[in-house]
Amino acid sequence: MEVRSVVLSPGEPYELRLTGRGARGYVWTWQVTGDADVVAVAEGPSACGDGLPGAVVDRTYVVRGLAPGGGRARIRFAQVRPPYPQEAPYDEFVLDVEVTPRTGVPPRTGVPPRTGGA
Repeated sequence: MEVRSVVLSPGEPYELRLTGRGARGYVWTWQVTGDADVVAVAEGPSACGDGLPGAVVDRTYVVRGLAPGGGRARIRFAQVRPPYPQEAPYDEFVLDVEVTPRTGVPPRTGVPPRTGGA
């Protein structure tokens, strides 16, 4: 399993290409943990190999930083065969994402900001 870390600004995209094995029934799934609302994951266009039946088709995913206040999320991609949920993933990839706060926006701390006087 490969683990990669990236730092994104709000609105900044990061493109990730993962090797597909669709002809064998495998698909990539993903799960976001941590500050799940600081990133969005979308499947991009596929990159075909040589075009022959059963050829490897790479999958592209676009991860975008969202939260103006920043935060950290972990995205776990798992290559699985949906008809066999009890099987362990064929392959896994973890992307640790830090979204930096936009200038003038306080970072997320898990503590609500203080309001009022005194």
